[in-house]
Amino acid sequence: MMSRLHDKYRKEAVPALSKRFSYKNVMAVPRVSKVTLNIGLGEGSQNVKLLDTAAAELGQIAGQKAVITRAKKSIANFKIRKGMPIGCMVTLRGERMYEFLDRFTSVVLPRVRDFKGLPPDSFDGRGNYTVGLRDQLVFPEIDYTRVDKIKGMNITITTTARSDEEGRELLKQLGLPFRS
Repeated sequence: MMSRLHDKYRKEAVPALSKRFSYKNVMAVPRVSKVTLNIGLGEGSQNVKLLDTAAAELGQIAGQKAVITRAKKSIANFKIRKGMPIGCMVTLRGERMYEFLDRFTSVVLPRVRDFKGLPPDSFDGRGNYTVGLRDQLVFPEIDYTRVDKIKGMNITITTTARSDEEGRELLKQLGLPFRS
């Protein structure tokens, strides 16, 4: 079964993007390839319990198990050694990705305090978009009575778009509310 957003992409976004950028082939139309959710916890190196709760919460949000990320190299100023756990992440692809994006745009973003739209300039130059959230409580899956510490997270939407303009148009078609 296809998710609501995937259906919208196929029926509305593909024809609109083909017309706007005059693609000759349907396979040339940009699409979302993956969504990565990432929580970075610098103090996770000292407190492993904090990291476990963050991974559990990220798993609840994404609907699949989070992977604990480790430091790639030692940094003396941050008291970090190579291999220390410093965060957790989840990569979503396929239907789970579309389900998450649908929930993100229709349920989570309206719950963000003082939300006036996503910043339209958070693209990386290759059509990928990253948005940061200050707390995990905007997700309805999180029970706020059991949260011990508010943790922020980054959500990166990776697309096959060649430019920021194409990526922005794709995400607009999928219903992400950008500031005007």
